[in-house]
Parts: sequence; C-alpha cells; structure tokens
Amino acid sequence: MATKPVLYSYFRSSCSWRVRIALAMKGIAYEYKAVSLLKGEQMQEKYQVLTPMAQVPSLEIDGFVINQSLPIIEYLDETRGEPALLPKDPKQRCIVRQISEIINSGIQPLQNLKILKYVGDDKKLEWGHKFIDEGLAALEKMLKTTAGKYSVGDEVTMADLCLVPQVYNAGRFKVDMSKFPTISRINAALGELDAFIAAHPNKQPDCPDDLK
Repeated sequence: MATKPVLYSYFRSSCSWRVRIALAMKGIAYEYKAVSLLKGEQMQEKYQVLTPMAQVPSLEIDGFVINQSLPIIEYLDETRGEPALLPKDPKQRCIVRQISEIINSGIQPLQNLKILKYVGDDKKLEWGHKFIDEGLAALEKMLKTTAGKYSVGDEVTMADLCLVPQVYNAGRFKVDMSKFPTISRINAALGELDAFIAAHPNKQPDCPDDLK
C-alpha cells in the first residue's frame, strides 16, 4: 500500500482541480501522477484498470481507488479532519450538493474535452460559450439566495470547489462574467485562499511553461 495517496490528474481538468483543492484544504500530502488528456493517456490500458470511464481524476487512498470528483471529495470529508466541506445541517448539505451538481452535471460535462473534440474545432468555442453562459445564468440565480462570503454562507464548501474551475473555464470560452456579479464576487474571494492558489492549474507539475 502506498505511504501516501496518489492523485491521477490533468492540470486543466476541472474535476481534478476540485479534488486538488480538497486535498489542500485538508492538508493531505499526496503523490501527483499526470495523465495527459491531450495525448490520450487516459485511454491507455494501464490507466483504464483504475477507471473504465477513462477519466480523471482517480485517487488511490486507504487501499482502494476512487473515481469521480464528488465522491472523492465526500470520502475525504467523511474520513479526514477539518475543515468540513459539507455542512452538518441536512438542508444546508443538500443545498451544497445541488449547487455542486448544477456545475458537475449541468455545465461542465457539456464543455469538457471529449465533447469539444466531437463538436469540432469550428464549433467548440461557440458551443462551450453557449452552455457555460446558460449554466452560469441559472447558477447566479441560485447563489443570490444561498451565498454569504462564499457559495453557501460564510464557510468554504464543496460547492466552492466546483465553482472556481468552472469560472476559469468561462474565461477560456469568452463568457462575459460581468453578467454574474455574485459568482464573480465569490470567485474572487476564493482565489485569495491558500488552498485554491496551490490547486490552480498553473501550479501543477504538468502545466506547460507557457501557461505558468
């Protein structure tokens, strides 16, 4: 068994990014193993042994492998110490999960690399812009009712771990963030936190030098 967790990650993967934030917030040291999505390394048999879906991230921890970012984050929250990433109150916990899933299921999959390759180079910017813009419009409405300093009240939660990578992608697809003042305010506040800084794509070992 590995002496510390192993994270299989791609520097610009939103889902990997969420997990990197969680690990940083929990103060968990881990080994980083890069899986290049652009080179198709996720399709190699040695990686598909870990996850038949051929996606990142995967986390080897406690003698087994967890796939999918939200189950990984919830496992870390259930088995590791403070700070908690999901509230104890059931209603608040449900709200955090709702916001997380708006991003995780309703926005991010529609603009991930696999979908954009299928759409094609001529359409990918238009496609990504459309679905991020529509998704953030819905998210902005919800966050107006749930936000304090962060997405749900004044404590960082799993919802915030999902939010920051999605805002980064909005920038890549030229979305006008001035339309989403609540999202922009929360994102700016989160961007000042050490765990979020450490997890940023440009801090990862597989980030190309020209993007650092």
